[in-house]
Amino acid sequence: MVRFKDLVAVTNNFHESSMIGQGGFGKVYKATLHGREVAIKRLIGDSDQGIAAFRNEVVLIAKLQHRNLVRILGCFLEGEEKLLVFKYMSNNSLDSLLFGTSNTL
Repeated sequence: MVRFKDLVAVTNNFHESSMIGQGGFGKVYKATLHGREVAIKRLIGDSDQGIAAFRNEVVLIAKLQHRNLVRILGCFLEGEEKLLVFKYMSNNSLDSLLFGTSNTL
């Protein structure tokens, strides 16, 4: 079970020093949770579209299992807070690999 207070603690209250990425739907933080490196995606916006996108992402990622897809470990949805917890993958984001926005290629 993922608790909000645990996610706040491991990200140092979602401090910039823990942030590893940012996109149109939110920010991603790297942390260690229960001895495992994780990426925590904190979605922004409280519109109906944001909630629908959150639910779709959770359902799709939970259903799809492939060696090239990151595994979802948990989620949190309460009020305006929408968080997804993923297994941390150190090889950059997919858009970086596809579109060359990373200096690691």
